[in-house]
Amino acid sequence: TTFLKYIKSTTNKNTVVLAPTGVAAVNSGGQTIHSFFQIRPSVYVPNDKRLRTKAEPGDKDRSTIYDHFKYFEEKLELIRGLELLIIDEISMVRCDLIDVVDRLLRVFRRNENEPFGGVQTILIGDTFQLAPIAKPDEWNILKQFYNTEFFFGSKVIQQNKPLYIELKKIYRQNEQEFIDLLNRVRVNQI
Repeated sequence: TTFLKYIKSTTNKNTVVLAPTGVAAVNSGGQTIHSFFQIRPSVYVPNDKRLRTKAEPGDKDRSTIYDHFKYFEEKLELIRGLELLIIDEISMVRCDLIDVVDRLLRVFRRNENEPFGGVQTILIGDTFQLAPIAKPDEWNILKQFYNTEFFFGSKVIQQNKPLYIELKKIYRQNEQEFIDLLNRVRVNQI
């Protein structure tokens, strides 16, 4: 949270802060991913018809991404002018949702060859904390396409390895014995 607040206070870039849940969004001073991009809760697989820009000849379903995701001009301007996207509590974000965000940014920013449509993206979180929610029936579908339900299993992350920075200094506690205990709990070695 301190790191996120520091970035927000020092950057001059057009920035949007998102999080997977309402509580996390409030804590980070942003919006939920689903709300910002108007993503209906669902399972999205690679090459999902809802994310295509045109229908294949002969396909009875003629719908495209423009039918499933409609933005007012103000939102389109925000998306097209976006320079920095920060997603907080990334451990809770499912792999397919990251790929949907990537696809939406590529299409609506008209920059399909760049990850996240050319938007610098910072993913903040602790993968030892809450895992993404993938119900068994959802994971049965997704596991055909992804190795893990975690964000780092997304196609965009797999194909574009991010710069990884680990913050190691603990600021909330200063008693070493308590810090050691917390770190053991964190890795399930009580």
